Amino acid sequence: MRLLVVEDDVQLANGLVSSLAQSGYAADTAHNARDAEIACAHTNYALVILDLGLPDLDGLELLRRLRLDSMRAPVLILSARDQPQQRVAGLDSGGDDYLSKPFVVAEFEARIRALLRRGEPMGTAITFGALSFEKAARHLTVHDREIELTPSELAVIELLLRQPGRIVSKADIFNSLYSWQDNANMSAVEVFISRLRRKLSTAGADVGIRVFRGLGYRLEKLGDAKVAPEA
Repeated sequence: MRLLVVEDDVQLANGLVSSLAQSGYAADTAHNARDAEIACAHTNYALVILDLGLPDLDGLELLRRLRLDSMRAPVLILSARDQPQQRVAGLDSGGDDYLSKPFVVAEFEARIRALLRRGEPMGTAITFGALSFEKAARHLTVHDREIELTPSELAVIELLLRQPGRIVSKADIFNSLYSWQDNANMSAVEVFISRLRRKLSTAGADVGIRVFRGLGYRLEKLGDAKVAPEA
């Protein structure tokens, strides 16, 4: 999932991006309101993390503008403004949650997971055949046995599981894994897909990842269709 961190403190922004990356989220950064507006105009973010103390525009005004521009992603406000009336103003301006600074990283990540779960069907797992992805704990089991995956591999399998029966393009996978600041290329997606296919096979899963040359990848139950071998 692609997130946006709007924070003028560069060190804090980089720390949040690093923390999010360890949980399998790619995050772009914007250090002022202008860059945040440009980013949201060009990218459909799953969630926006917004600091209110921006150098060129108050964060609440930015939030109002984003909502007027039909930005529908949930917004987690981060701010040192911790008075009740300030929190109310943030939520009334279009925020979905409000976390006062300083905060504990574990709570920050828990609030992100909660916001991303909103609107989803009840339940904590996404299942497909013998695969079960636990959204809260962020781990994958095959026949009720957990298999070891890196955060990036978890992000890829989650993206495929969330779109059963659909071909997910290489570009969509790449954009969900990497932010603008990352030095990576599309070949990284092929590496992650190859690793996942091998791990699913080793675990005896009844599900494989089919490669559609030039189109992308799709999860398929092995009994339904022949999953193409790796090149």
